[in-house]
Amino acid sequence: MVGKNQNKKRFILKDQMIHMELNGNNKVLVLLFIGVFMGSLDIGIVGPALPAVQSYFAVNERLLSWVFTIYILFFMIGTPLMAKLSDIYGRKTIYMLDIILFAIGSLITITSISFEMLLIGRAVQGVGAGGIFPVANAFIGDIFPPEKRGGALGIISSVWGISSVLGPILGGLLLKFGWQSLFIINLPISAMLLVGSYYLLPKTVVNRNIKFDWYGLAILSILVISLAYGLNQIEANNFINSLLSLSVLPYLILSLILLPVLWKVEKWIEDPLIQIDLFKSREVKLINTMMVGTGLIQAATIFIPAFVVIGLSLNSSAASLMLLPIVVTMAIGAPIIGKLLDKFGSKNIMITGSFIMSIGLLMLGMFPESLYLIIISGFLVGVGMSTAIGSPPRYIMLVESPAKERASGQALINIITSVGQLMGGALIGALIGSYAGTILGYQLSYFIMGVIALIMTILAFGLKSKKQQMNPS
Repeated sequence: MVGKNQNKKRFILKDQMIHMELNGNNKVLVLLFIGVFMGSLDIGIVGPALPAVQSYFAVNERLLSWVFTIYILFFMIGTPLMAKLSDIYGRKTIYMLDIILFAIGSLITITSISFEMLLIGRAVQGVGAGGIFPVANAFIGDIFPPEKRGGALGIISSVWGISSVLGPILGGLLLKFGWQSLFIINLPISAMLLVGSYYLLPKTVVNRNIKFDWYGLAILSILVISLAYGLNQIEANNFINSLLSLSVLPYLILSLILLPVLWKVEKWIEDPLIQIDLFKSREVKLINTMMVGTGLIQAATIFIPAFVVIGLSLNSSAASLMLLPIVVTMAIGAPIIGKLLDKFGSKNIMITGSFIMSIGLLMLGMFPESLYLIIISGFLVGVGMSTAIGSPPRYIMLVESPAKERASGQALINIITSVGQLMGGALIGALIGSYAGTILGYQLSYFIMGVIALIMTILAFGLKSKKQQMNPS
């Protein structure tokens, strides 16, 4: 009898410990969610404020675009930088550093007395935000068991859809208090995250033996900045001449030259910024090739409002609402796909999502003058994007990355996607410019993107099944 009571007590104690661990993990998940949400929100929240910023600093539209571009650029640089630092100094320390940098960048932006100072603030913000996302994903790999990671990654991934909807809305509401108010809100949220991180985040392994790859960071930075500047100077309505001009061609050539240089350096460095060794895995090659396509398609969705202005003769304000089917579907679909991932595996989810996305993109190209079909295609593209930028590719990278390089694996997938976005923006702009902004240029663009999504579907058949992922040979 005594033995039975002791076993019962042990069972109750074990059950309580499991419950406490799950509760603690959920609190950490909420903390990570808020951090990623804060960083992603600042991509779109400035949209409604751009006219006010332009008037305040008296700059032209081409310069004004750098309010967006410089954030994305330094997001790309901050991603591998902070991911590698988290491998060296521990996830908790670097996650808190990322939040501090984001808050400092917000403060610089708020107090800007010149447009250059504003861009510096946005750059510092981008570095901090770039580190938050891969470190948050790596935390999930550290603290959640394999069967729970898909759902947790789905929740984190849903941030991008939610922030796409709430960013412009929140920006419009806060704008009545001045454009600076859009960044003031970051300060109390950052303070709350710092306190929560200090008390809730688990301590992680510190590996001081890893040497930081400053060569890789320098080459990557120059490569990305050259590519972005060259693309920014292209004139879509005079594409060939502008492409061959001194303000475009030398920068694009420089970025192309630096790409193999970066590859060689990263293979030579003992502890590389970008884990080139990960590409030895066939799975990593496949998923990162697919993520280039994802970036291209993400860039294409930006042009949907301009597309429907021509196709449906809507005004700009009404046309912007045509993005809602995509972003709402992404917000709802990402956590659902995370749950389905645990059940069906990443291969089946990627095949299905890519194929649905291809149907939506081809419909956009085929029916530019049908409001209802454009709305339906938006929902289909949203389902596909929930898959392509959601938890499946990140889960694959977690599986394929060694434990100590999980953050670096997440950083790699972000960099590849961002490169695709930059290439996509240039490609779509070139096609639209080639047809003088007529509907034919947009139709051709979405046909091409539909074909790219079909190629992604074919590539997805080469991914590992759920059984192979859970029981690697």
